[in-house]
Parts: sequence; structure tokens; C-alpha cells
Amino acid sequence: MTSKNDIIKVAHVLAGAAQGGAENFYTRAVCELAKEPGLEQSAYTRPHPQRQQAFASANVEVHTFKFGSVAHIIDRYRYQRALKQAKPDIVLTYMNRATSLTPSGDYQLVARLGHYYDLKYYRHCDYWIGITKGICDYLIGAGLPADRVVHIPNFVNETQSEPLAKTSFDTPKGVPIIFALGRLHEHKGFDILIRALASMETQAVLWLAGDGPEKDSLQQLTQKLGLNDRVKFLGWQTNVNSLMKTVDLFVCPSRHEGLGSIIIEAWFNQCPMVATASQGPKELIRDGVNGLVTPIDDVSRLASAMASLLADPGKATQLARAGYREYQQHYSRDRIIKQYTEFFKKIAK
Repeated sequence: MTSKNDIIKVAHVLAGAAQGGAENFYTRAVCELAKEPGLEQSAYTRPHPQRQQAFASANVEVHTFKFGSVAHIIDRYRYQRALKQAKPDIVLTYMNRATSLTPSGDYQLVARLGHYYDLKYYRHCDYWIGITKGICDYLIGAGLPADRVVHIPNFVNETQSEPLAKTSFDTPKGVPIIFALGRLHEHKGFDILIRALASMETQAVLWLAGDGPEKDSLQQLTQKLGLNDRVKFLGWQTNVNSLMKTVDLFVCPSRHEGLGSIIIEAWFNQCPMVATASQGPKELIRDGVNGLVTPIDDVSRLASAMASLLADPGKATQLARAGYREYQQHYSRDRIIKQYTEFFKKIAK
């Protein structure tokens, strides 16, 4: 039985948006780590009702702050004072703002990087977690000590979900469904996906889940290409597993992508996949084995890859099953939580 003296206190700090891949993983990781004996989790984040409810259900102590601009000097002081008073053994920060606002202290300061961020926000940390090997190489190449850079990937929500009706979102019966998900940002390449859809002879429908600054321009492009009936803008969706179980094909058309946790979600749900050769997907996917990979910004190659899998369900199923095996071997919840737990035990002061 673990005594109080053996407990490792871990504070997780996120100053991110209401929705997003990093934000979802933050919530998931804190709640799952709270189940592990010998660890005590606490969360420091912006107010967010759903996230706070998830933490309450997992018996995780949560502290909320604005994490705003330099004008919020009192809020910054409140956060740093609360962190100091909590006396954590480890502070794990997520992304730029949380890391830059968290000073060194009488704890091990660990930054988790899900992308190739500007390292001016991170150099004061004690350890760095890269969620891909490419990010780890980037950190070491930038001069951070290799023995303090650790590779720990993401895991996904492993809740088993039932598929939706394929006629959801006013989708015609019997039409192939392509699915894409993410922040509607230029980096995600959804404009290329919409253009590829327009060039396909197959009259597939695209379910595009997410929101962001490019929403208006993507809707205008959809209208310009005459695809209003074939592109369904779903907004942010929380039932990703159900969506993956429903559709015929998942596509990640990103120009820049650190890991692409959505790749791992597709594998877990055995959803056939096409992705562009951005940083994370290129590292994860073996082309023709557990997914298809096409060049970035190549409309015709993307359209061809999508059409080939829609026309060959046997091949699509083969890729999806191989992706599921990849998930179980390298990205399962139990495997990743074990890596975090062992890492915390190793570095705790």
C-alpha cells in the first residue's frame, strides 16, 4: 500500500482554448493519471465547465485562472502563488503560454510539446516531452540536453461507441462519407481537401468537424465549387469515435501537423485513412501498410488516393486493421500511462 510520503504530486498546466487536440489530451491525461496509485494530480487551467466537470468526476483538484496578457499581472501572480503553495513534485505544462508563465521552482518543470514550437518559451524547463520522435530530434538539435528529452506519444479516448446513422447531417442515403476533423486553420489544409473532393468522380460527401478562423473562407470555397450539398460543416464534435465508426474514410490533409492525434484515433476506430506527408503523419504512417500518404498541397494525388480506397473496400479494411494493430502495440492508453508513470517516478525530487 502506498503511503502519503510516497505520493508524487503532479500539477498539469494548460492555458489553451476551449476546444482542440492539445486541450482534449490534457483533460484525458489528467483524468486517466488520476486513476494511478502513487500519483496525485491537480489541474491549473482557464475556466471551462465541461473540463472542470471531468476533473470533478475524476476527483482532481482544479484551479482556474485567466492566463491572459501582461495586463493580467494580478492573475499571473495568483497562479504562481497557488502553484508554489501547492508544493508539487512535478509541474507539467502544455504549449507556449502555460510554459512561459510557469517559473522554475522547487519542483521538476516539464514541458510537453505537441508541435515544433519556438523554444524561447521552453528553455527554462528541466525536462521536455516530445510527442513524436521528430519533435524530440528538433529539441535536441536546438541544443537541449538529450538525456532530458523524452519521447511519449498521445493516447486517445478508448470508449467504445456506436456508429451514427449514415444519413446524419442531411447526408443522402448510400453516398460514401469522408471525414475530417480539426481547427479550421490554414495549417490544416482543408481547402485542399475540398478542392480534391470537387475533382473526384465519386460523389462522396465530406463531414468536416471543427471551427476556427478559416471557416468563412472554407464555406465560400465550398459555394464557389458548387459543393454546398456535399460538404457538411459540423462544428466541434465530442463524439469522434462514433463519427469514425460511421464514415468510410478519414482524411488528414494538413500542411503542418505535430503528431496528429486524430491519426491515432482513426487507427483505434479501425477507420481507413489518407493523410498528407506533414511532420507527424509522415512519421507515424507507413504508406500502403496502415494508411495512405500523399504529398502536401497536391490536390490530384489526394483525390486519387481517396477515390482508390472508396473503390476498394477490401484494401481499405486491410489498412484499417493494420492501423489498429499499430495502435495497440504503441499508443494504447495502458502503454502511454505506464510511460508517464515511470517517467514521473524517475524524475521526482
